[in-house]
Amino acid sequence: MSRPVPVPTELSRPFWDAARRGELVVPHCPGCGLRFFVPEPACPGCMARDWRYMPSAGRGTVYSVTVVHRAPGPGFDTPFALAVVDLDEGGALLTHVDAGEPDNVVIGMRVRVDFRTLTDEIALPYFVPDTGD
Repeated sequence: MSRPVPVPTELSRPFWDAARRGELVVPHCPGCGLRFFVPEPACPGCMARDWRYMPSAGRGTVYSVTVVHRAPGPGFDTPFALAVVDLDEGGALLTHVDAGEPDNVVIGMRVRVDFRTLTDEIALPYFVPDTGD
């Protein structure tokens, strides 16, 4: 069975469109300067509704990590490393980190975004070790 495919919403479509192009974007509030994820109707910092997606270099640091041994649903290969990555520009993402073996992913590890194509419309941002390339 194949992995479930995310279904873009009006709010998330720009994120998925950028990911399909191999770009990472995150919501940014010009009013308070907060970068956040997941996209919400209003900024979680100041409740402004005029936030916009801004590009991210896609580099960051693993803030926390766990190894998932029991699949959250059909189509997921286990084990895998699930981590919160603090992006260099601000904001954080809950994401998969692929460093070979899941136990290779550690707190403080530098990572960079990579994209895995699921369908013609959806590419998932994953993170991999940042070797400084």
